[in-house]
Amino acid sequence: MNKEEKFIITISRQFGTGGHEIGAELARRLGVKLLDKQIMNEVARRFGGVEEAMEKIEARNPLWRDDFTSFYRQYMAGAEYNGQEHDQTSHQLFEAQADAIRSIAAQESCVIIGRCGFHIFRDHPNALKIFIHADDACRKRRIAEKYDISEVDAAAMIVDNDYSRELYTKTYTGSDWQDARNYDVTLNVRKFGVNGAVDFLMNVIG
Repeated sequence: MNKEEKFIITISRQFGTGGHEIGAELARRLGVKLLDKQIMNEVARRFGGVEEAMEKIEARNPLWRDDFTSFYRQYMAGAEYNGQEHDQTSHQLFEAQADAIRSIAAQESCVIIGRCGFHIFRDHPNALKIFIHADDACRKRRIAEKYDISEVDAAAMIVDNDYSRELYTKTYTGSDWQDARNYDVTLNVRKFGVNGAVDFLMNVIG
C-alpha cells in the first residue's frame, strides 16, 4: 500500500478483539476518515427507498449495530437473527451500502470497519485488507470487562456475533469471513493491546 496516493484500509474483526478501536486509532494516526456508522447514514441519505428496510434489518442483525450490548439485550429478550433476511430488499441494501462506501473511498483515503470491505475492495490497487483476531479466552476477558458481564455471558455474545458475521459475509459475498486468503494481514492481538496493534500496523504500512 502506498501512503503517498489515495488508499483504503479495510478492517474485519472477530467480536471482542478491539478491532473498531484499532481502526479508529489507525485512522487518527494516518489523518484519514473512519467509515463505520457513517456509512449507514450515507446509505439512508442517498438511497431513501430502502431506508425503512434498513431500519428493519438493523434492528435484527448485529452486524448493523455499533452498540452490540443493545442488540444482545434485545436478542436475549426474544429478538432473533436467523439468516432469513435474504430477500431482494436486503440484497438491494447491501449493494446500496457498497456503492456508498465506494463513493466515499473514491474521494479520499479512509479506514473502513467491517461491512465486507475486504470483498468490496478485493481488486483495488491500493487497498490493505486486515483481519483482527484473538483466542476465545482473550476475547471473553475483554468483553466481560468492557460490558461488566460474566465470562459465560461474554462467551455467548462471541458465539452469536461471530456466527452472524460469518453468515452475513457468506450470504452477500460468497466468501468465508475468517479465511486468511481474503486478507493481506492477519493479526492476533492477544499480546498487543489496541495501541500495540496500531504500532505494528503502522510499521507494516511504512
